[in-house]
Amino acid sequence: MSVIYILLAISIIVAIGFFVAFIIAVKSGQFDDSYTPSVRMLFEDELIKEETNKTILTKEE
Repeated sequence: MSVIYILLAISIIVAIGFFVAFIIAVKSGQFDDSYTPSVRMLFEDELIKEETNKTILTKEE
């Protein structure tokens, strides 16, 4: 029975360790997306074309 308490304590310590590592990674910017904003401007024209095509199609109907 004492083995269960030891394993429970170890698992809680490991879980807290992973949680602290996750918080540190988030605060240091590990998960910030620096790629998408630079690519978004390349596809902006296509989005504008799609919107104009939708408005033209709705006006024709």
